[in-house]
Amino acid sequence: MKGLFNSKKSPKKHAAGDSAESHHNHSHSPSANLHEKLQSQIPRSESSPAKPSPSSSRSPSKKSTRPASPAQKEQTKSRNPRPSARQSSEQGTSSSSRRNKIEINTHPLNLPPEERKRLSAQYNMGSRSSLDKMDLDKDTPAPPPSSPPAQTQASFTLPVNSPPTNGVKKGASEEEADGPAPPPPAHRSNPSSPVPSDAEAAEAHKADGNKFFKQRDFSRAIAEYTSAIQLMPDEPTYLSNRAAAFMSDGQYESALEDCSRAVDLDSNNAKFLLRLARIYTSLGRPDEAMTTFGRIRPPASAKDMAAAKEMQQHVRAAQDALDRGTSGSMVLHALDQAEKLLGPGAGKPRKWQLMRGSAYLKMGGANSFGEAQNVAMALLRQNSQDPEALVLRGRALYGQGENDKAIQHFRKALSCDPDFKEGVRWLRTVQKLDRMKEEGNAEYKAGRWQAAFNKYSAALEVDPSNRGTNSKLFQNRALCRLKLKQFTEAIDDCDRAISLDSTYTKARKTKANALGQAERWEDAVREWKSIHDLDPEDRTIPKEIRRAELELKKSQRKDYYKILGVGKDADEVAIKKAYRKLAIIHHPDKNPNDEEAAERFKDIGEAYETLSDPQYVQVRC
Repeated sequence: MKGLFNSKKSPKKHAAGDSAESHHNHSHSPSANLHEKLQSQIPRSESSPAKPSPSSSRSPSKKSTRPASPAQKEQTKSRNPRPSARQSSEQGTSSSSRRNKIEINTHPLNLPPEERKRLSAQYNMGSRSSLDKMDLDKDTPAPPPSSPPAQTQASFTLPVNSPPTNGVKKGASEEEADGPAPPPPAHRSNPSSPVPSDAEAAEAHKADGNKFFKQRDFSRAIAEYTSAIQLMPDEPTYLSNRAAAFMSDGQYESALEDCSRAVDLDSNNAKFLLRLARIYTSLGRPDEAMTTFGRIRPPASAKDMAAAKEMQQHVRAAQDALDRGTSGSMVLHALDQAEKLLGPGAGKPRKWQLMRGSAYLKMGGANSFGEAQNVAMALLRQNSQDPEALVLRGRALYGQGENDKAIQHFRKALSCDPDFKEGVRWLRTVQKLDRMKEEGNAEYKAGRWQAAFNKYSAALEVDPSNRGTNSKLFQNRALCRLKLKQFTEAIDDCDRAISLDSTYTKARKTKANALGQAERWEDAVREWKSIHDLDPEDRTIPKEIRRAELELKKSQRKDYYKILGVGKDADEVAIKKAYRKLAIIHHPDKNPNDEEAAERFKDIGEAYETLSDPQYVQVRC
């Protein structure tokens, strides 16, 4: 209670509401209690009453925003039960002065909340005005113009918002009473220019893209056009421009996608259609390019359509050559001419690669089959499940005689596409040919030469276009003819096998043997020497050459067996019978007009005498 009446010792008199609020704040703030102790030590004679503010007459209506409670009013009345007129006047003047003038020694926490907010805002504005000039959001109303400038201490910053002090527990700190300081108000920026619309921003990106396109910086041009399309996705001009950039950058598939979409949005735009037709031509699709040219109104010039027309003619010529079964080299030439008209950096169309592979198969030969396999492998690297490429490689393997691997590729193609007719046809062909060839081999091993010959002949009719397999079949049939003593026919089959595969050494050896058995030793020697040139590492060939040369020397002498027309294994009876028969036929009396009859008759007699001599027969054996 002693600290409660410290305000009465002060020479300054407070109004009832101010006194109550001041007392409440002093009782709960240590700094306020210290201030009261210092006030109490000042002599009463040295203290002077506060002078009234000149602005008090101008704003008499301003009062504290927190009026005293009824209990506080009663407490004040009990202290001054009978105030005199002078005291009442002084009290009124002092109260008015307290409302309108802030003493320097007054603690800031004892100020009214509105005054604290105003002073804090004023201090913040003054300290920040030198740092930046940005506009601030004004959350608190400005003080009325009648309020005098406040005198504040520069050693601290006042909090902006303070909760009411009523209801604060006794002993609470100042931070708990006033609450944490709020964050400073956000800046409010005023842009110097309005935000552009999507259409305006897209046009700006388009202009930048056009600039980069002229500079041939196509990647940056594509990026700018892409930004424009993201803002305006249904604008065909941006799509067409990006298609032109893609086309110049060699990205024809992306160019086709953009240009097709632009044409869908504006189907009558001649510029878009012309660009689309050129993209089709660059990709190797002349038929679609010519169709697109036909949609242009007015019609496109002959110069614009020249490349597409020429490409279309070359592709059709290649296809016709394949269908007619003409030389594969003509197909390759037509495709080479068509590929020259493709766009720079454009890949070869898949259809053209398949045609090229088929042309190599038609040409035949080991090198051609290898090229066909290279084409097939290039396609399979792009798509390992491509049935047409699998069939192409299977046919190349089949042409090289690797039928087991060929069958595997045909089956894989059918697993990818069970309805692929080409795969079914080639699989059945190879399986049938393999089956008939194995049947012929079985008959040959059993010694049934004629049955084997028939099986091989039937197998040759299965696929006349297969050069590799048919060359083997002709060679096998030639072996059957040798066993049947059909030497001339055997030589013919060997020649056919060699014509299908010039490197087929086994067929050449069979031919050389057939020439020897036909007693054409001079031709046999020549054939064995050519085989030795092809395969000099084979050590058996020189032996065959020496044997053939020996038989050639023998054949150059008189062959008495041949003169009599008997075999070298003929006995004495057969030799005598042949002599008598030939002597009657070639006797000079029987042939008076034939000058050579006498010479033949002489040779027949000489042959009989020689072959009848046991010593000659013994030496020959």
